[in-house]
Amino acid sequence: MFKLILFLILFGYIAGVANAQTHFETDNITTSDGDLKITFIGHASLIFSFNGKVIHVDPVSEQADYSKLPKADIILITHEHSDHFDLSAIKILRTNQTKLILTETCARKISGGMVMKNGDVQIIQGIKFEAMPAYNMIHKRDNGQPFHPEGVGNGYILTFGDKRVYVAGDTENIPEMKALQGIDVAFLPMNLPYTMTPEMVADAAKSFRPKILYPYHYGDTDTSELLELLKDEQEIEVRIRQMS
Repeated sequence: MFKLILFLILFGYIAGVANAQTHFETDNITTSDGDLKITFIGHASLIFSFNGKVIHVDPVSEQADYSKLPKADIILITHEHSDHFDLSAIKILRTNQTKLILTETCARKISGGMVMKNGDVQIIQGIKFEAMPAYNMIHKRDNGQPFHPEGVGNGYILTFGDKRVYVAGDTENIPEMKALQGIDVAFLPMNLPYTMTPEMVADAAKSFRPKILYPYHYGDTDTSELLELLKDEQEIEVRIRQMS
């Protein structure tokens, strides 16, 4: 009897782990060209599903069992750090038809990708991609170098129908971000020392005013601080999802 109970407990635990790897929160955003489904994988990993296309953003094996998730039509990589760029996850998701969009630094480690630099614009499978700067100005390593140097990493703006979605990558509230216009959905990173404090995220949001703001890549940061900072901004809807 004891062995049976132990087996059932272990089986339940294993099943729970498997479910955690394949079941995720989702949101639907209405666009002029159909719904955009956002799947929140975790940390910086997302899936955008739109008009039959599946876009994986920064897929990392630690966040999901990608063998159980849809293959990618497009894989979008913001920069080369291991919590964003995982060759094993890319290998699982990639097919002969998959378009891999990445930075020059990432392209040194994998073949067949399309390099986008800050400021580049591409139309890929009917979706517009704009590569944005993503860098640190304040937060730096002990040697004085920024965690994310200017000109190396990307954020991206994706256009789905009449909606523009900004995935900022690892960055601070840089001038290029604060000058944005017409952003409907924004994913802004919020963890120290690598990206932004809640105050920096709130400052950026008040500048370019996305209609929906998702803090992501937030680690142990208290997301309630951001909600408090933006509580009077009626035009900015802050949505908290499991993206620690």
